[in-house]
Amino acid sequence: MTDQRTRPTHVRHAIIALIFIITSVNYADRATFSIAGSAAAHELGLNPVQTGFILSAFAWAYVLAQVPGGLLLDKFGTKRVYAAAIALWSIFTALQGLAGLIAFLPAMAMLFALRFLVGLAEAPSFPGNARLVASWFPSAERGTASAIFNSAQYFSLVAFAPLMGWLAHSFGWRSIFWVMGALGLVATAVFVRYIHSPARHPSINQAELDHIEQGGGLVHMEDGGSGSAAAFDWGNVGKLIANRMMLGIYLGQYCINVLTYFFVTWFPIYLVKERGLNIMEAGFAAAAPALCGFVGGLAGGYVSDWILKRTGSLDLARKGPLAVGMLLATAIIGCVWAEQEWLVVTLMSVAFFGKGVASLGWAVMADVAPKRLAGLSGGVFNMFGNMAGIVTPIVVGFIVAATGSFDWALVYVGGHCLLTIFAFLVIAGPIRRMTIGE
Repeated sequence: MTDQRTRPTHVRHAIIALIFIITSVNYADRATFSIAGSAAAHELGLNPVQTGFILSAFAWAYVLAQVPGGLLLDKFGTKRVYAAAIALWSIFTALQGLAGLIAFLPAMAMLFALRFLVGLAEAPSFPGNARLVASWFPSAERGTASAIFNSAQYFSLVAFAPLMGWLAHSFGWRSIFWVMGALGLVATAVFVRYIHSPARHPSINQAELDHIEQGGGLVHMEDGGSGSAAAFDWGNVGKLIANRMMLGIYLGQYCINVLTYFFVTWFPIYLVKERGLNIMEAGFAAAAPALCGFVGGLAGGYVSDWILKRTGSLDLARKGPLAVGMLLATAIIGCVWAEQEWLVVTLMSVAFFGKGVASLGWAVMADVAPKRLAGLSGGVFNMFGNMAGIVTPIVVGFIVAATGSFDWALVYVGGHCLLTIFAFLVIAGPIRRMTIGE
């Protein structure tokens, strides 16, 4: 009989499953006001421009806090910072349900401030995910692990948009914030209970630990200071932004996220205001494109790796699926002429399948980031990408207010799909490892 001690455990698979669930809650909390927004705006007297600013508040803080969030992770460790982040963003989410009920606090100011605080609290989440993957997975498994947690952005709305739509329909829009806040606090307790560094996890055996470490996993990352925070230099940020290839990649990620942020902010409101669905129907309708994005994300990663193995060409492997996916994503413009609701949902589903296929940004960053600055490169990349969360909700709000329709907003979003292709194929040029003083 085989000695059980020589057979590796699979604790890392449970860890990535938990990260996937936490990240799904993370994205659901970002989308709470998207589902509640139509009813909340009606009750609180918010116009489209005010709604756009509230929807953008999250991204203002999220972008500003990317680098500080990474520094906190480096200084205090992933577990403490990430657990505190989950608890804080859950509390701030729940408090949004009190908007308009506190006499001395204007509803718009309160919602903007609380969504800003949610963005501030969520900033360490994706860098924290990346650190957990780096410590728990050997190099050969990190691509798949990263694709799994990244795909949670799509699965989140598959799982939670119908729930939030039902809550709003049955118990009022405020219930969305209270239920999601409570779920987040439960997630905090689960995270604290089960997330540990590989070297300290009570369920891992030596065989799995050896498998991770021998494959390049940083199993002792959380056991002592790495000194990475002290190595931070703003001059390196300038060097990254000044590099044509990196700038093209950053611009491309921004453009991809224009589509992402339209979906998680204005899309449910569009279904209610422009298409006449009730709030529960909008929640279920939003799940279909999200599911297609989830499938597209997994398919894009698989196809990209398959092309790389067959051809050895990074350019073809990364840019091929990206270009095809973004062309599919332009289907969102077809909603301008679509009359039936089922056709709108179908076109949106095609667009988000394409967007999922094209979501290879983190894989590209792994290919090009300077070895000494992998963390900083990723932080700047995530900062640029999420600037779309500031701009998109506000621009869409102004377009809707000025035209009384979402038609030009859909053209605005679809145009960025084409700009993504231009950024990666023309501006970025050949994909290769960037070097800075190496």
